[in-house]
Order: sequence, then C-alpha cells, then structure tokens
Amino acid sequence: MGKIMENLNRRCSRCGRDAVIELRYEGKFLCERCFTRLFEKRVRRTIRINGLLKRNDKTAVALSGGKDSATTLYILKKLSDRIKSEVIAITIEQGNNEYWKKCLEAARNICNELGVEIHEYSFKEEFGITLDEIVKMSKSIPNPAPPCTYCGVLRRRLLNDKARILGVTKIATGHNLDDEIQASLMNFIRGELNRIARMGPVVGILRDKKFIPRIKPLRECPENEVERYAEIRGLKFLGERCPYSKDAFRQTIREIINKIEENHPGSKFQILRSTDQLIQILRSGINSKEIRRCEKCNEPSSGEICKFCQIREEFGF
Repeated sequence: MGKIMENLNRRCSRCGRDAVIELRYEGKFLCERCFTRLFEKRVRRTIRINGLLKRNDKTAVALSGGKDSATTLYILKKLSDRIKSEVIAITIEQGNNEYWKKCLEAARNICNELGVEIHEYSFKEEFGITLDEIVKMSKSIPNPAPPCTYCGVLRRRLLNDKARILGVTKIATGHNLDDEIQASLMNFIRGELNRIARMGPVVGILRDKKFIPRIKPLRECPENEVERYAEIRGLKFLGERCPYSKDAFRQTIREIINKIEENHPGSKFQILRSTDQLIQILRSGINSKEIRRCEKCNEPSSGEICKFCQIREEFGF
C-alpha cells in the first residue's frame, strides 16, 4: 500500500513538493499536504456514502491510545465542529500492568490536546476481573479462546452499556482497511459467514434500541497510511501493540495479504470491495426482523445465551 519515503529524492505527483509517501496502488508519490488531503477526503467519503454521521449525533470514539483510534478521534472532532454534532471519547482499561497504564495516559493526552471529553472505565471496576486474570485462569480450562476473544466480548459490552448511559447515538472504532480484510478472510476460512454478514461500515444487520450502532470511518484507509497521517498531524499515540495480540492465525493472514498486495498493488482495496459484495448477498438471505434476547441478561444476542454471559459464567465474575 502506501510506502513511506525515507531519504529518497522524489517529488509529489500532484504539486511537485518533496514526497513523503508512495501510493503504489495509484502509481503516485505525495507530499504531506496532498497526502493528508487525500486521506481526509477518503474518510469523509466513507462517512458520507454510508451515512455514518448526522447532525445532532453524539458520537463516542472507542479510544485505546493507538494510532487508529487517535486518528478517528482527530478527524471526527474536525467534522463535528462543522456539522454541529458532538464527539466524546470512551477509554477502557482492560488490565492493570504497565501497558494498560500507557494506553490510558496516551488516551488522556490525546483528548487533552484535542479538547475532547473523556470517560474512563476499567474491567476491574466494572466486572471485578482484569484481562490479565482471565488469561491466567484460561490456561487451566480445556480449549480456551484466544485472549483477544475474551477482551473483545467484554470491551464491546462495556462500551455499549456506558455509551447507552451517556446518551451516545454512535460508537466509532478505529478499524482500518487491513483490520477489515484480515477479519473477512479469517471468517471466510473458518466458515463463519454470519460474522461476515455483520461486517461493514455500520456493524450489524438488525437494529435494536439497546444496541448502539458501531461505525468504522477508517475502514478504507490502509494501516500504514493511518500511521503516517497520525505522525504528520502530530498525534502522540502509543506505538506499542497489546501483549496479547499475537494471534498466530491473524499474523499468517496478514503476511499473506501483504504479500499479495506487494506483488499486485491495489489488491487490498479489491478484497474490501469483494467483502462488501458478499455482505450484501449474505444479508439478503436473512429474513428475520426480530433480535433474540439473552436468557440471562436480556441484552441483544445471536444465541440463547450471549457471549458475555458465557464468559462471565466460565470465569465466575
């Protein structure tokens, strides 16, 4: 995808200034100004075409402190000032080790610089258990799920619950192009077509008043371009990866997709387009207009017992 320029005497294909990035899929070199304009135009297009933001929305950005969520917050803050909508940040501390403390500090710094209201929560305070404790306990049970699975379920539940209390109308996440197509291919290989059907710029198929819509403004932005944009804009994001993010399967998928893109520039965008076509086909075959309710917590669920309640029962919290 976009290749960062280092000590190369290249000129911007649009204005002739010094280039800072190469977009191989377009056969162009861009300077800082032209690149940031292109990047922001792409995000605005994603938002406009999919109706992700509306006047009087109150959008909460799920802020981790990393480049993706920091960029999402920065751009949505700029747009909200124009369309008279409100943007806040929700950050969740999943554990209590040094990494999570760095995440929280980065999130606070970003919100302070942008003048955005931040709401802080933690697994420990809300559930009485940290992700670190869950991962440790999972080692003693048969066939445990990857740490990211436990984290994702608990984080989504907490985000939704708190956003509902705060009167939020949309939750924006920092999923980028690479995140989307990796998840798509992983779900396809596993035969989890129902998960693909729930993907897209607005997550989910059916709407329910208890479920705050989740939107993905950066889903058409390659990961390395998100990072370059955040650097150009001077966003002080945390560059470290979560210590539990070493998913062997996802890493394999990432390497395969990157190799395809290297040999055939533009393939990542084509995978996203194919995914979106598949989403429409899968959704057209869904006739039910009712959302099921978890028998234990009465929250929206795809099964009799929601994933959150299954995990809570499994680990006793």
